[in-house]
Amino acid sequence: MHQTVRLARKICYMIIAVTGVPVNLVAIVVLSRGMCGLSTCTTRYLVAMAAADLLVVITAVILYRISWYYFPGSFLDITPVCTVIRLLSCVATDCSVWFTVTFTFDRFVAICWQKLKTKYCTGRTVAVVLAKSCILLSSKNIPHYFTIVPRYIIDNVQWFCLSMPAYYTDPGWVGFDWFDTVLTPLLPFAVILLLNALTVRHILVASRVRKGLRGECKGENGSDPEMESRRKSVILLFTISGSFILLWLIFVIEFLYYSIAGIIPTDYNVSLYTFRQVGYLLRNLSCCTNTFIYGVTQSKFREQLKSAGKYPLTSIIQLINKQNN
Repeated sequence: MHQTVRLARKICYMIIAVTGVPVNLVAIVVLSRGMCGLSTCTTRYLVAMAAADLLVVITAVILYRISWYYFPGSFLDITPVCTVIRLLSCVATDCSVWFTVTFTFDRFVAICWQKLKTKYCTGRTVAVVLAKSCILLSSKNIPHYFTIVPRYIIDNVQWFCLSMPAYYTDPGWVGFDWFDTVLTPLLPFAVILLLNALTVRHILVASRVRKGLRGECKGENGSDPEMESRRKSVILLFTISGSFILLWLIFVIEFLYYSIAGIIPTDYNVSLYTFRQVGYLLRNLSCCTNTFIYGVTQSKFREQLKSAGKYPLTSIIQLINKQNN
């Protein structure tokens, strides 16, 4: 059973690695061109989210998981090296989550607070928000460095990284574990759900008012560009935030279980261990889904994606034609 689970995880992480790097790179390139019909703020937040997701795939999946499964005993498994990798993974994961929150708040302001929109939804504000978020989240993860201990010491060389047992029993570290998980992802869960609820409420009220003003309540039909734009924005917003919540849900449930039950994860049986690993797997999978969401919900993104896919072939044909002429 354990070997089957291990094999399944190896395959899944390889799929995430092979898929996650190119899709996030494509998203960064396509969105950076600014031709997807999205506002400057939305585009910059989405690019930042794709960059953070790419870093998660590189650190948490390729350098940590893939190296462990496929290249055991490499220099990446030396304790100081894998400690740095784990810290970078934690920072990248936090940034990926909180960039989703800042994007959600940006869309909330843009849709619900028109007076604040002109001041808040600017390129400079986006840069400041993203930079401060990165600095604060990096500082928050510094204590993780002191929780990691080696699994083996061979010829005075420390190998592999484990969370020290006291991390799950010492009151101070238990408190930090709660703080860490509340900050990512429990608080983002609550903030995203609240902002989405307020956004839906505002749109429903605004929609009734606009229909009344346009006379549609009397049977006059006609398109409303403003409401259509909001509808597309909300579809993108809800799909991204909904995907985030679903894929992080098992991770949250497992954390609540071992915290409330008082069980140390290192003492898990096979079933609980598998449940924990599925939570980590789905959490990492969340870093590969946004590009597919853009493709499904945004027609202009699909057009730019097709154009980018045709570009190499078009360039080759043009080069051949020039040589023939």
